[in-house]
Amino acid sequence: MSRGVFIVDAPESVLKGGSMFREIAARLGEWRKDALGEGTGDDGFTLIELMVVLLIMAILLAIAIPTFLGVKGGAQDRAAQSNLETALQNAKAVYANNSGSYGLSAAAIVNSLTSSEPSLTFVNDATAPPATNPQNTISVGVDITGNAIIVVTKSQAGDCWGIETNEVTAQPGNVAGTAYPAWPTLAAGNDGSAGTQYIVFKGAPCTVDQAAAYGNTAVAGSTSGWTVTKYPSAV
Repeated sequence: MSRGVFIVDAPESVLKGGSMFREIAARLGEWRKDALGEGTGDDGFTLIELMVVLLIMAILLAIAIPTFLGVKGGAQDRAAQSNLETALQNAKAVYANNSGSYGLSAAAIVNSLTSSEPSLTFVNDATAPPATNPQNTISVGVDITGNAIIVVTKSQAGDCWGIETNEVTAQPGNVAGTAYPAWPTLAAGNDGSAGTQYIVFKGAPCTVDQAAAYGNTAVAGSTSGWTVTKYPSAV
């Protein structure tokens, strides 16, 4: 206690929260001593000074936490996208080794991909990834001609990501084994050209069947429908 000012001795642990906070505490101590005309004795900090430090810490945390969560979500999305790329590369190897066909059923391509890439779990077009580590489970579907394939997965951030590849210049048929009437046509002109397109969506099962149902246009839960632009922005 000094000159009628209430003094609170700060525990040593409070002053060890990082160099920035130690600097703030030191400056506050100097300002207080200058204002009171005191020497260099260690008389602690006033309650108001400690409250100012806590307020500064709260403001910094309010800025840092959203930034951290955004970086974390982006990393989770990229992990899901990387697994899709791995799945597609293995599927293309299957296509080349199978006389130019992805197979005529989801079961056939799932078995082939499971053998070639055991680090991932492959499921049929109607099965969604599990809640735990969903990015390691890939939903796979082929069209009835065996010339087109869709792979879909879910990131831990909550977005569903998908890639479709058509190997021939012809409109694919319906998704093999499903009731959907048509494969999603290419976003650029809807002409059935050979090529690859991408989608991101949420709020629905992360399956090939759901991705195929979206078609080309933006719908509820999807930012853009299918697009030839690699990986549209997360929803």
